Amino acid sequence: MKAIKFTGLALLAAASLNFAGCASDAKAPEVEAYVPGLGEIMSLTSMRHGKLWFAAQSENWELATYELEELREGMEDAAKYHPTHKSIKAPIPTLIAGTMDKPMADLEAAIKARNVINFTKSYDAVTAGCNACHQTTDFGFNVVVRPTFNPYANQAFNLGH
Repeated sequence: MKAIKFTGLALLAAASLNFAGCASDAKAPEVEAYVPGLGEIMSLTSMRHGKLWFAAQSENWELATYELEELREGMEDAAKYHPTHKSIKAPIPTLIAGTMDKPMADLEAAIKARNVINFTKSYDAVTAGCNACHQTTDFGFNVVVRPTFNPYANQAFNLGH
């Protein structure tokens, strides 16, 4: 077996590397937490809106309940992380509450009742609430509608119902 020779310089370098990690006075740089942009939150909200439709149309009420919860979380995130945005004059939390609270509550009741007819009416009211908020904030060019086809080919919505 061959012996490895260390020169004095190599030993000094190894020792300094070893002790560098022990310094307690050094502070790690603070890392800012990632905050998604409002557009990213709204894109995910759009996805949840569509999945909610397909879940209820398939009478997959468990999935509809889940997607409604996720939809709510997205709106909460929008309000929390973006209380103001660009030239929007009113606070976003106020706008969301004013346009979405009642339709979302009605939608939740329809899902709990497992009633497709009431779900459809309430879903359309939620969609209208989205569009009312967009109109109020000068984002009226962003029009939300019922989905007309399922882009989620990798998810089963109908569980044999």
